[in-house]
Amino acid sequence: MEYEAARIEVLEGREAVRKRPGMWVGSTTEHGVHQLVLEVAGRAVNEVLATGAGCVDVTLTSDGGVRVADDGPGGAFEAGVAADTGGPGLEALLTSLHTESEPSGRHVVALGHLGIGLFVANALSSRLTVEVRRDGVSRAQEYARGVALAPPAAVGPATGSGTTIAFWPDAEIFETTQCSFAVLAERFRQVAFLNRGLEISLTDERPAAGARVARFRFPDGVRDFVAALDAETGALLHPDVIGFEREDPRMAGTMEVALLWSASRVERVHSFANSRATPQGGTHADGFRDGVAAAVTAYARKRGLLTAADPGPVADRIGEGLTAIVSVKLDRPEFSGATRGLLGDAEVRACVGEAVQEHLGCWFEEHPERAAEVVDRIVRGIHQD
Repeated sequence: MEYEAARIEVLEGREAVRKRPGMWVGSTTEHGVHQLVLEVAGRAVNEVLATGAGCVDVTLTSDGGVRVADDGPGGAFEAGVAADTGGPGLEALLTSLHTESEPSGRHVVALGHLGIGLFVANALSSRLTVEVRRDGVSRAQEYARGVALAPPAAVGPATGSGTTIAFWPDAEIFETTQCSFAVLAERFRQVAFLNRGLEISLTDERPAAGARVARFRFPDGVRDFVAALDAETGALLHPDVIGFEREDPRMAGTMEVALLWSASRVERVHSFANSRATPQGGTHADGFRDGVAAAVTAYARKRGLLTAADPGPVADRIGEGLTAIVSVKLDRPEFSGATRGLLGDAEVRACVGEAVQEHLGCWFEEHPERAAEVVDRIVRGIHQD
């Protein structure tokens, strides 16, 4: 068959999304449904974080839908009325694939992995409703497979502010419209750990035995994250979680680090960039290891545990029994690869390394007995080798 320009099929907007859904949500399996939930919940999380703190409630309804409610300021519907938020209005986000740029940077959380936006979630849902509570009035709009059934309209008075979006993944598109309570709960728990003050609840109304609810809020942020991870081992070496938060203009962002050594031999160091897991690590994880190694080496030499002839601790000795969270939030994160699993910002390594060395070194000096437990075990391992 001869290939001609006339044979090229150009699909745009809603039609393109529904024709090739896997391009937008990864697959038409349960994984794709999860992406829809995370995108809609991500908008709500950013709404409440913009005001400093707040609550997002996600409900898996008994009829197969998903309802996401927040107590944020309540975004304007029309594109031209959203000057107060600096971005497009809800109607534009729900109906346009290429709207003006949305906020980005260190203050924006991406719950999903694909950044598909509300438009794709709307196009791939058999039905979607949105209600905005703002300025004492509740306004609502309904869509069917991405097409508005009517303009936004006032439906009554409102107390407080916020947005509720309910949607039903389209059974014509997805192999299953069900989603996993456990998968969503784990992602929401993670995001709550990484964003101190944020509260997320997940309610599952589907079980015949009655609804189940999980609520996540962690006042101490990544310190709570490390404590929770370490509680799973049940093998404490010392009871203190070492943690700090710092802004560094050299990397145009902030870092939040927490760590704890346990009697376990297992290393568990988890890194995140802009609240997104980086399973392959990157410059923030490398900087963390640099800083820990430098602090341990300096303390050991100062205390005479290592001589000038002794080598410094190697990575596997430093990490033995170490549980840590390394979270950076950057204005312009640079990732290596399309999956964003490896952070590549060169400046981040030195910034994180210096901060970790300083704070861990101070903790060693302030807690000499506990420092000795940690450093002695590492040094003994070096001498045994």
